[in-house]
Amino acid sequence: MANQGQSTGQGLEGLTAAARNAGGAHKGLPPVHLWNPPFCGDLDIRIARDGTWFYMGTPIGRPALVRLFSTILKREGDKHFLVTPVEKVGIRVDDAPFMAVEMRQDGEGDGRVLCFRTNVDDWVTCDRAHGLRFAEAADGGLTPYLHVRADLWAKVTRAIYYDLVDIGEERMVDGQPMFGVESAGEFFPMADAEQVRAAP
Repeated sequence: MANQGQSTGQGLEGLTAAARNAGGAHKGLPPVHLWNPPFCGDLDIRIARDGTWFYMGTPIGRPALVRLFSTILKREGDKHFLVTPVEKVGIRVDDAPFMAVEMRQDGEGDGRVLCFRTNVDDWVTCDRAHGLRFAEAADGGLTPYLHVRADLWAKVTRAIYYDLVDIGEERMVDGQPMFGVESAGEFFPMADAEQVRAAP
């Protein structure tokens, strides 16, 4: 097995070339779920809580490279990997691998559809397959996450969270009054409605 921070391939350059070759053969996202190459150790890549990608402690300043790597990202259990047809390397993700940085709203009420743009310029429609979940934050508030694909999530920015609260509403869910938001015919509960009403 490779040492920590090293891949048995050619490091970042080899991974970049392999990712370009893999992506060029497919329209849209490459089928990483079909690839099962050997594990080649960990590469010193980290995705910080704000969505910044680091290689060996230095931010990766090329958005095109970050986007390329994001297309070969795969999650297995609690671990994240970059996968090509020939190698799989482990990376570190501090929170979620993506950030939802922009929200577009079409329609109102039951006809509302919310679309989110990620930090790698993918647009994701919030629906049953791409739902919102709300996790309790360290400060006692809520942090929303949007399901992007295949157990990969985007953390929603604080500004967009406040926009979600502004369009939120109370509904009964399993006999319990819940505060949440609707998109594409699905209701995504944020919190107990009584707790929301009691909050300052």
